[in-house]
Amino acid sequence: MIKERARNAVPGIGLLILLPLLVVGLIALFAWSIRHESIAGLIGSGLLLVFTILYAIGFFLVNPNQAKVLQLFGDYKGTARLPGLRWANPFYSKRVISLRVRNFETAKLKVNDKRGNPIEIAAIVVWKVVDTAEAAFHVDDYENYVRVQSESAVRQMATGYPYDAHAEGEVDLSGHTAEISLKLKGEIQDRLAQAGVEVLESRISHLAYSPEIASAMLRRQQATAVVAARAKIVEGAVGMVENALELLAQKKVIDLDEERKAAMVSNLLVVLCSEHATQPVVNTGTLHQ
Repeated sequence: MIKERARNAVPGIGLLILLPLLVVGLIALFAWSIRHESIAGLIGSGLLLVFTILYAIGFFLVNPNQAKVLQLFGDYKGTARLPGLRWANPFYSKRVISLRVRNFETAKLKVNDKRGNPIEIAAIVVWKVVDTAEAAFHVDDYENYVRVQSESAVRQMATGYPYDAHAEGEVDLSGHTAEISLKLKGEIQDRLAQAGVEVLESRISHLAYSPEIASAMLRRQQATAVVAARAKIVEGAVGMVENALELLAQKKVIDLDEERKAAMVSNLLVVLCSEHATQPVVNTGTLHQ
């Protein structure tokens, strides 16, 4: 495993001053050699020209949030991270690696959730390079590697959770965004660690049932919501009936036997649980008829 080594090279500002002097000296030597027809002077001019060219090639610029991976004939020599004008061996190759924070959105993937329902899912991944040597040498193209492995992680994570939860405390894709984001981040980071990449954030950007089952799932969700609402209404109505019977018994407003209590409970539940307003019935008979 090749790990990053710092090699910030020599500051280039001071060395840059020598470059014009070399150019002036080269011109002067060449002119003197021509004027005096000196072979040695011409040879010296040629050597000085080669030296000047190599000296100029050694300069390179490192921008903020950028790194240059330095290699000598295929051998990794280090990474220059300090921004500014630098100078290094002119035979070094210098590969640019961006250290900026980057993000992208995966394609909309069609996968089956934990219950086998086909869903569409996409995610946004925020990442950056933290080890330039691993990014440069451990994978062929680290940017494409990030995209492919992120989509693989999204697909793997989606198959482990249901779209929506049916049981109490069950983690689902639609209702537990914080837990799912942490799980997705961990899945992606495990795949990208060998590429020298750190995942800063990941979150689901698109989540829906596939079109072929979307209408059926919508009806199921509506039915589930209706059942839950009915259960809540019945629970509240039962509590109100209990309170009414307790108050009547405490204040001794009326003495009801079990049969009349059952009739009163039935009437109150009908009133409280009905979707429409109930119509009063005026009793013109006796107290109990």
